[in-house]
Amino acid sequence: MNLSKQTIAAFVSPAIPLSALGLPLLVYLPPFYAEQMGLGLSLVGTVFMITRFWDVFTDPVLGILSDKVTTPLGRRRHWIILSVPILMICVYKVFIPQAPVTGNYLLFWMLMLYVGWTLLSISHMSWGAELSSDYYERARVQGWREFALVFGMLAVLILPTILEQTGSGDNDSKVAAMGWFTIILLPITVALAVSNVQERPVEPSPPLGWRKSTSVLLKNKLLKRVLLADLLIGMVPGISGSIYIFFVSYVMQLGEWSNLMLLLYFIASFCGIPFWMRLSYSLEKHRTFTIAKVYGCIMIVSLLLVEPGNLWLYALINILFGLESGSGAFLLRSIMADVTDHDHLESGVQRTGLYYSLLTMTTKVGSALGVGMVYPILDWIGFIPGEENTAGAIEALKYIFIGIPIPITLLAAFLIWNFPLDSTKQKELRRLLAERDSLVSSK
Repeated sequence: MNLSKQTIAAFVSPAIPLSALGLPLLVYLPPFYAEQMGLGLSLVGTVFMITRFWDVFTDPVLGILSDKVTTPLGRRRHWIILSVPILMICVYKVFIPQAPVTGNYLLFWMLMLYVGWTLLSISHMSWGAELSSDYYERARVQGWREFALVFGMLAVLILPTILEQTGSGDNDSKVAAMGWFTIILLPITVALAVSNVQERPVEPSPPLGWRKSTSVLLKNKLLKRVLLADLLIGMVPGISGSIYIFFVSYVMQLGEWSNLMLLLYFIASFCGIPFWMRLSYSLEKHRTFTIAKVYGCIMIVSLLLVEPGNLWLYALINILFGLESGSGAFLLRSIMADVTDHDHLESGVQRTGLYYSLLTMTTKVGSALGVGMVYPILDWIGFIPGEENTAGAIEALKYIFIGIPIPITLLAAFLIWNFPLDSTKQKELRRLLAERDSLVSSK
């Protein structure tokens, strides 16, 4: 049975403050701490990389706990509630710092922030995967979740534009406004979701020893392909997002339009998600993912045609590129829901939280690799933000922004193109699971 629109709307609402938090972490906070807080490119790049690698340890632990701990609220909702106060405190500390700050200050509060982030994101994605067992309904749920994520990005991007128009557009005010947006909206949306959407009951299963658990996990080739693809596409926004403002300002010479261009990009992403959802219904999710990624590579190469200062051509390509940006994340998360069915059949245990914790881990590690790699490269080529740069440094910045993401994206597309778990095989998995459950119930 299809979920109602009201149920899906309530469920996806926490994704709005989650993405309103995530976008500044990629785009605004690295240059804010490097420039305004005076920590420098290399130190900030290193801190952001370390905090993401921290999740290599915390994500699986929290994912396993989310599968094992059950309360009257279910397996997921109590973790989401717990994440709220943690995130509110950490967002305040990171987005509204009192200068001067040190690298240790940034490192500590970023580590704590990602604990709260992990609690919310893993529990929310796992809950979404368990709302339906249908192949296409899962794409619908994850697609609307991605729709809410992009909406959150749009909403938080409007804030700097409003501040600029009211004469309060300094970077400190912009970052603080984004933080307050998340702090206020987070408890409201979480309350809406947990009070209006129920969790599906989970059949009790025998405990799975760590040896068998690890063995099944390591043998799961489907899981490995999804995780590697997610790691790769996570690197791309880590690279391009962290130097986006530099690219628009120094290469395109359109710095005063940077917020508007980013806003247009996410409006296009917002509009593109329903198209990719519908395409996945006819072409399958894995084929749609590959088509979207190849299209994205063509669009980013098109930036080579844009001369500095050409606002209208850059805006057009920026919009066309944005149409693809929301596709990869929701399609891989929907595919992962099908992979958990495969694991459930093999292991006898529903481990959705563990699987999504691995997925959030690869996303964060990919992003960390992107930021940690690109900022030291900027130092190496002699690029200095906020100062006059040589023509060679600016040219190098252009080719870093355009050239590095392409082979990474194409490799992810190649990995998923012939993904063997399609709608027919997923239905067979669900049939086998239903048969096994009925046998267990009859004993």
